[in-house]
Amino acid sequence: MFEKILIANRGEIALRIQRACRELGVKTVAVHSEADAAAKYVKLADESVCIGPPPSAQSYLNIPAIISAAEVTDAQAIHPGYGFLAENADFAERVEKSGFVFIGPKAETIRLMGDKVNAKAAMKKAGLQCVPGGEGPLPETPEEILKLAEEIGYPVIIKAAGGGGGRGMRVVHTEAALLTMVQTTRGEAQAAFGDPTIYMEKYLENPRHIEVQVLADKFKHAVYLGDRDCSMQRRHQKIIEEAPAPYLPLRARVRIGERCTEACQKIGYEGAGTFEFLYENGEFYFIEMNTRLQVEHPVTEMVTGIDIVQLQIRVAAGEKLPIKQRDVVIRGHAIECRINAEDPLKFMPSPGRITSWHMPGGPGIRVDSHAYNGYFVPPYYDSLVGKLIAYGDTREQAIRRMGIALSEAVVEGIQTNLPLHVELMQDAAFLRGGTGIHYLEQKIAKFAKAAE
Repeated sequence: MFEKILIANRGEIALRIQRACRELGVKTVAVHSEADAAAKYVKLADESVCIGPPPSAQSYLNIPAIISAAEVTDAQAIHPGYGFLAENADFAERVEKSGFVFIGPKAETIRLMGDKVNAKAAMKKAGLQCVPGGEGPLPETPEEILKLAEEIGYPVIIKAAGGGGGRGMRVVHTEAALLTMVQTTRGEAQAAFGDPTIYMEKYLENPRHIEVQVLADKFKHAVYLGDRDCSMQRRHQKIIEEAPAPYLPLRARVRIGERCTEACQKIGYEGAGTFEFLYENGEFYFIEMNTRLQVEHPVTEMVTGIDIVQLQIRVAAGEKLPIKQRDVVIRGHAIECRINAEDPLKFMPSPGRITSWHMPGGPGIRVDSHAYNGYFVPPYYDSLVGKLIAYGDTREQAIRRMGIALSEAVVEGIQTNLPLHVELMQDAAFLRGGTGIHYLEQKIAKFAKAAE
């Protein structure tokens, strides 16, 4: 096991990784920007290093500064968390070349799965079905683009090959709008990801977003930890996640889980990862693989009793996975609400000082957050300030517990999306389960129209 790990991230995930390290008896190094100097996880770390000014480009995305911090503190490994550099193959490569262990898959695996076009090709070879669409990057000539769209059938969705986080996507319903949207998406892809490569797929009208959590070691042993439903989202950003996904046939769950572990073995995957699918009419369509820890990993931990972060670290240290597939048992149901510092309807960020912060407790309640009374939410980063997780023996009990927990939660001084979560825990469609990925957008649009 490592003696010291540098955590190359901030916020609640930095604290989550730190807790896993402390339980393993591993010392931690917190790197932070000037804006995060007073953060809870910085104070709790064994050592801390300021790596730059508040803007991410000068701190949390500053690879030389992070490597230098690992060198001066004599850390052995670097955990990237999620976001920032977590899926940056160049960073993983630099970490390894500098003599440290990157807690995640190899750089070539990140590179393969980070390019959505290559990832789809690799997953097709591994036996996973993909959304109908072009076999590679979108052709350059207008005639070929129009022909491909006609073959796929409208509506189509244009995506950036290097995309993520809901950016670099355009839905096109008519031939008249296609070429303009292609040009717009190419420009956005270049600006956001440094790569203008785009591709085209069939736009599914009402799918669910289902994902499968996997863990794999360097000995080609892999397991899947069940599935999650992340369909309650806005602009491709998840707001509520739950495990297991409601109303999936058991045979379908097992089949897709086994295919994901087989895919891990075929590509030599190491560490924690998530296969994401669109699910419609009984079919799973692979869309991407996240080669890192997911924001929503706590719901899987709650229903399996498995500490995903600790196993990530153990695998990176060269240990064999201590569990076999038969050891993975799903018990009960868990739901996670992301608490964001933002207007609950307009979704504008709401940075500022938290004047009152009280998070709930009680049976089955877990809170992952770095916030506290007096904490200043900086304007430079993602608006996530915490995650509220409720567990129950049944989905109904988990929802009831979440409703009670939300009624007890107090956050003052900034705006949050807590009112939206309160509303959704009483929403008839959510209570039934199995809503599609467009449901929340449509619901919010109705609210906005009624408010006019």
